[in-house]
Amino acid sequence: MTQLDIAQIPCLNDNYGYLLHDAASGETACIDTPEPGPILAELERRNWQLSHIWNTHHHWDHAGNNLEIKQATGCRIIGPAGEADKIPGIDEAVDDGDTISFGGHAVQIFNVGGHTLGHIAYYLPDAGLAFVGDSLFALGCGRVFEGTMAQMWASLEKLAGLPDGTLIYCAHEYTAANAAFAATIDPDNAALQARIADITALRSQNKPTVPTEIGLERATNPFLRVADPAIRARLNMAHAENVDVFAEIRSRKDNF
Repeated sequence: MTQLDIAQIPCLNDNYGYLLHDAASGETACIDTPEPGPILAELERRNWQLSHIWNTHHHWDHAGNNLEIKQATGCRIIGPAGEADKIPGIDEAVDDGDTISFGGHAVQIFNVGGHTLGHIAYYLPDAGLAFVGDSLFALGCGRVFEGTMAQMWASLEKLAGLPDGTLIYCAHEYTAANAAFAATIDPDNAALQARIADITALRSQNKPTVPTEIGLERATNPFLRVADPAIRARLNMAHAENVDVFAEIRSRKDNF
């Protein structure tokens, strides 16, 4: 299988844009379009020709610059079927269970709605990586703006089921703030405390905390740990359904 290269591009205040490049075919995908200038400059710097935009959801900082980048590169835009009417310049709509091809790699589409109704993620099983937009964050998850708590929990369960070692490329540098909240929910978790120390060190040097790894998220992200007895005891929800524990944690984060 040919090598994949990833360029991670800081955009706006705390977004990340990504370029995924397949050396053999020359195909290059831009995952979301938070800011055109840095993305186009990185393409030029690397001498990569953009073939695709992969949108995860319709929010402006993810799809708002589609047309400018498409006009500059002639690329093809793939986006969520459930939000196709809100994705500027979309050429192909995809949804849960679909598979697209990228330079000989299969890319599986997951519907991870909740943050927005039709939000999708792009998973490359042979490369062990997933681009998840604003569904799952390092030590966090997206706010539930359009969907239900049950929908969001089902989406997180889907992502949590990815194999150990899978790298999770999320769209924002929210990890330090997420860590401060996670410590209030899961204060006795030694793995979380060690991770907070690592995050503090990285951010003090202005280094990214993204991508993260799914096994690390299962061990430290409170939104994926709703079945943990210590968390349930702390929330006074020992016998509650998982989705209700998730909803309580999400509500607390919304007001943190």
